[in-house]
Amino acid sequence: MTEKALRLGTRRSKLAMAQSGQVADAVSQVTGRPVELVEITTYGDTSREHLAQIGGTGVFVAALRDALLRGEVDFAVHSLKDLPTAQHESLVVAAIPEREDPRDVVVARDARKLTDLPRGARIGTGAPRRMAQLNAYARTHGMEIGTVPIRGNVDTRIGYVRSGELDAVVLAAAGLNRVGRIDEVTDFLSVDTVLPAPGQGALAIECRAGHTAQDAALIAALAELDDPFTRAAVTAERSLLAALEAGCSAPVGALADLLADGQTVKEMRLRGVVGTTDGSTLVQLSTTGPVPETHEAALALGRELATEMLAQGAAGLMGERAH
Repeated sequence: MTEKALRLGTRRSKLAMAQSGQVADAVSQVTGRPVELVEITTYGDTSREHLAQIGGTGVFVAALRDALLRGEVDFAVHSLKDLPTAQHESLVVAAIPEREDPRDVVVARDARKLTDLPRGARIGTGAPRRMAQLNAYARTHGMEIGTVPIRGNVDTRIGYVRSGELDAVVLAAAGLNRVGRIDEVTDFLSVDTVLPAPGQGALAIECRAGHTAQDAALIAALAELDDPFTRAAVTAERSLLAALEAGCSAPVGALADLLADGQTVKEMRLRGVVGTTDGSTLVQLSTTGPVPETHEAALALGRELATEMLAQGAAGLMGERAH
């Protein structure tokens, strides 16, 4: 008798289906069981409003979590940057696989890089975080750009450039990699220019916290897909975000990377940025310490940097929303 298929809850977008398909294959390998995708429409997928107006990141996650809690699916795959920072009491992130490229990228007309864009170029992005950093970069490099708020999937966003409506759009490298369109990128933005969203490029595999033997067995199987370095990095980034969110509603960028000495990973550096969307004020700091060995140590790294950023004036950027 063949084992019953595991049901993986996923959003319906092309990107979500691509990343869920990749996770399904990996889960099949570690469990020896077939995995079927269960498509779930979320409010974030159907609403055309801007993300900030419909409740921020959680809008893509709620429907998937409801399906998990009702037992309609066995586990779900989220883009980690969509996951609220507060842990859900009945669910557990069983695995955070190795992270994709965390950088932001530009898709521009005429294969241009950010620095080659014409004066007054219109750049589309849905993220206040990207607007703040792009505008700050333009200010310090004597560029004149306009940032235009956009929504929609990868096709829609790149379509604005192809149609000539916008000069460029900024997207996540990871998403374009997963849907096989990375060759359309005209510029990879250095993280010194634009720090990504906390957790960008990483996936979270979530399931019910083990109250049954089946739940416990699934958690143990999924744990084989976990990458400890990625988990430590994104835990620090999300801890920074959570601590800043408590004192500041301005858009936040964060990236933790590992500093290696030859083959040995010695330290973790965490960088954070928060700013006004027009780029006029930016608070950007970093801290370096030993690679966190525990969940608590990773949380502490994020909290410490957030405290320094708030002391440097991040809290004064409160209420700065993208209008």
